[in-house]
Amino acid sequence: MRICSFLPSATEILYSLGLGESVVGVTHECDFPPEIMIKSQVVKSSFDLRSLSSSEIDTLVSESSKAGKSTYIVELDALREARPDLIVTQDLCEVCAVSGDETIDAIKALDHTPEVVSLYPKSLEGILDTIIVLGEATGTQRRAREVTEALRGRIDAVRSVLAGERDRPRVFPMEWLEPPYVGGHWVPEMIEIAGGDCGLGEAGEPSRRVSWEEIEGFAPQMIIVMACGFDVERTIDEIDAVTSNPSWRSTPASRKGHVYITDANSYFSRPGPRIVEALEILARILHPEVCDYPIPVDSVINLRNYLYFQNSLG
Repeated sequence: MRICSFLPSATEILYSLGLGESVVGVTHECDFPPEIMIKSQVVKSSFDLRSLSSSEIDTLVSESSKAGKSTYIVELDALREARPDLIVTQDLCEVCAVSGDETIDAIKALDHTPEVVSLYPKSLEGILDTIIVLGEATGTQRRAREVTEALRGRIDAVRSVLAGERDRPRVFPMEWLEPPYVGGHWVPEMIEIAGGDCGLGEAGEPSRRVSWEEIEGFAPQMIIVMACGFDVERTIDEIDAVTSNPSWRSTPASRKGHVYITDANSYFSRPGPRIVEALEILARILHPEVCDYPIPVDSVINLRNYLYFQNSLG
């Protein structure tokens, strides 16, 4: 079977199912596991977002959406050469990956009709379900069950440790910097399982833009910055624009040094197997006294500690 993945999370799922050799086409954003980097890119960005600030990206995406334009391009020549039997796409977020409609348009340019699997996870269980769906589509049902059972076991372990936790800090999961967004879909659920209170976000619903007045009124005791598609370094490059806001500085999280920058691109933004590592990262941040899960290198930093260290260097 020849498979093209139109989203990074699906690529990670396919590799977890042992289908790496079957993957013949990926997106420009697919970067895990590392061996994926040699694969043909059949999807690329319409814009060079690396040089733009989060505010500029938000404006560009909003204007493109209003104009009916996509922020992604399907490379038809590369797709024809890949000759996929299966294409994996999504209907969750037009900002995050190629949509189902764009996939259908791309297929019209091929001389054959591949099977299309469209994923739409909005919760942790929904993410696990997508692994089963891809297992059924690729004949790897047994492996899919093994993967999901292992991941569900880790989720249940976190839930068991923190289910009776009474000290539940108010957490603001910051999914975008300028303008600020609160994380949605699986993020509020993860925060609750990890022993926190995500009062601004709603489980199963999309992330939404929030005002600084809302953030200040919620008075988060912890801020977890998980800027969609950004790693720690990319977030740090822009964090000054956020931390200079008086409303940010007034939050208990900022005043007491409980602000954490995460590698959202690897762990929180992608509804794939590593979302369970994201849950364990959250549990470790919120309740380090009872959760000693190992934290992946470069996955999270405490902002105050980072700034202190940088200032001490000169």
